[in-house]
Amino acid sequence: MAMWDRIKDQAKGLQQQAQGARGAGSGHGRPGSGSRGGSKAQLVSTLKSQLTSLKTELKSGAYRDASMAMCALVAAADGHVDPAERQHVESLILNNDVLQNFPSEQLRTRFNKHVDQLAFNFQQGKTEALQEIAKAAKKPAEARAVVQTGFVVAGADGYIAPAEEQVLREACSVLGLPTQEFGL
Repeated sequence: MAMWDRIKDQAKGLQQQAQGARGAGSGHGRPGSGSRGGSKAQLVSTLKSQLTSLKTELKSGAYRDASMAMCALVAAADGHVDPAERQHVESLILNNDVLQNFPSEQLRTRFNKHVDQLAFNFQQGKTEALQEIAKAAKKPAEARAVVQTGFVVAGADGYIAPAEEQVLREACSVLGLPTQEFGL
C-alpha cells in the first residue's frame, strides 16, 4: 500500500501545481491519518478532478494524440489486449470529461490505431506510442496531464498493475518528467 500513499501524495502535489503553485519536487506532506480503504478510488477521483481543472488548457492535438497513445499503452501493458479490455478502456476515454474536448471519433480512431499496432507487434507498437507521447513534452502541463490520464485509466479498476507502472515510467522518461514526481 505504500505505493498508493506515494501516488496520493503526488496527486496532491499535482493538484497544487494545477492551482498555480509552481515548482516540481515541492514537499508533499503525508496526511496524518489516511483511510486506506477506498484510497485507490480516492486517487483516481483526485486525478480526474485535477485533469478537469485543466480542461480549458488541454485542447491541443498533441495532448489528444499523446493521451490516446498513453491509454493504448496502459491497456496493452501486459503485452496483449483482449476485446473486453479494449472496450472498457475505450469507454473510459469516451466518458472522460477532459477528453470530451475532442470528437469521440478522433479519440476512438487514434486509440484503436495504437492498440492494433501493439497487438500486431508489441515492441514496435510500443515504440511508436512512446514517440507519440514524447510530442507532448514541449508543454509541461500537457506532459503531466498525459501521465495523469494514464494513471486514471490504469487505476480505473482500483489497481495499477506492475506492467502498467512500467509503461507509466517509460512515458515519464520520454516526456522528461521525473518518475519520482508520480511516485513511480
